[in-house]
Amino acid sequence: MQENCYDPRYLEGIRWFNEENFFQAHEVWEDLWMECRDPSRTFYQGLIQVAVCLHHFGRRNTRGARKLYHSSRRHLEPFCPRHEGLDLAKLLDDLESCCRELVGSDEHFPQNRLNPQMLPKIHVS
Repeated sequence: MQENCYDPRYLEGIRWFNEENFFQAHEVWEDLWMECRDPSRTFYQGLIQVAVCLHHFGRRNTRGARKLYHSSRRHLEPFCPRHEGLDLAKLLDDLESCCRELVGSDEHFPQNRLNPQMLPKIHVS
């Protein structure tokens, strides 16, 4: 599927996400999510939560990041392996690798730090 078949806000959010501006990606996708009335609404909500998870993790709000990690997976897994041209299985695997120590921590307020080299990227085909 060609990129010009997608809502420009979806693609703009992906661009912000890949530039590691997770807050801005969340803002753009939230606008799309609020207007969506079909089953993809849950998909967009999951993407928003991935972006906010990484935003929180980068700002050392590890408790919030861990919570959003789990909820984003619940929203996105039903759309696997692909939705809207996005390889969700890869995104979720990359997110898991990025957040592995955070999610595996028994601490109430984990002290893990985000490793920028482990940040997932999104590619649409």
